[in-house]
Amino acid sequence: MLPIISVSALNKVYPSGLQALEDVDLDIARGEIFALLGPNGAGKTTLINIICGIAMPSAGTVRVAGHDNRADYRAARGRIGLVPQELFTDAFESVWATVSFSRGLFGKPPDPAHLEKVLRDLSLWDKRNDRIMTLSGGMKRRVMIAKALAHEPEVLFLDEPTAGVDVELRRDMWALVRALRDQGVTIILTTHYIEEAEEMADRIGVIRAGRLILVEEKSVLMRRLGKRQLRLQLSHALPALPAALASHPLDLSADGMELIYTYDAASDQTGIADLLRELGAAGIDFKGLQSRESSLEEIFVNLLRGHP
Repeated sequence: MLPIISVSALNKVYPSGLQALEDVDLDIARGEIFALLGPNGAGKTTLINIICGIAMPSAGTVRVAGHDNRADYRAARGRIGLVPQELFTDAFESVWATVSFSRGLFGKPPDPAHLEKVLRDLSLWDKRNDRIMTLSGGMKRRVMIAKALAHEPEVLFLDEPTAGVDVELRRDMWALVRALRDQGVTIILTTHYIEEAEEMADRIGVIRAGRLILVEEKSVLMRRLGKRQLRLQLSHALPALPAALASHPLDLSADGMELIYTYDAASDQTGIADLLRELGAAGIDFKGLQSRESSLEEIFVNLLRGHP
């Protein structure tokens, strides 16, 4: 099946000489949730704006559902819903009027039943006659999503969708994103909340200084780049790490009551058996152990450290 978004050799250079994007190639499959991660200024929003036709590339091509987004702009843009990071709404309009107007902008005929479903799914139905200016920040964010969904797009871009909202609303939005994906909508999101990507994404892309440094399935990424820690709670405190154990990737906790062994979770040879034998030979007893894997946040930080 052809990708619903296909980006090829995309570059963006501003008149100042700043290169915001450099040779970006990216295919996004229909019906997936794709998370784009990167530090501030990495090029996330620039990439989204070019795909959506809001900004012009310096070179390269973008196709949306088979349509070139420059040569066939209206067909490509009509398949995209965009929820920008900033809250842009007409403060004096009602929720219903704002969402209805957004649908009309794409040349779609009125469909009150569809708009009602969108507003109900977003818990906005009871607010449909309220002016935007009277809503909380979280509700305004929901209105932005409703506007983006009003014309029934095949692709939904969410640029920092939960910025500034409370934890409960964030969880509600995660549930909504999954429901949209189940309905066949392709979701592309940027986020500063790494747990958001870890919770929802099928694949993850990492962008730094305008270059896409990695695109990988989340499960493969965490398996390939993740580390596992084995923490051994000791029966008696150690004043220092014994010299006999210096060959192992071990750390001693500040209170001397715990040994932390870090190893490659994907390796066939973890070295744990050898470590335990040497602990016994050294007369070091432990009363318990715990195991944990690297989080996506730790992997992300390490990736950025490895790319100047």
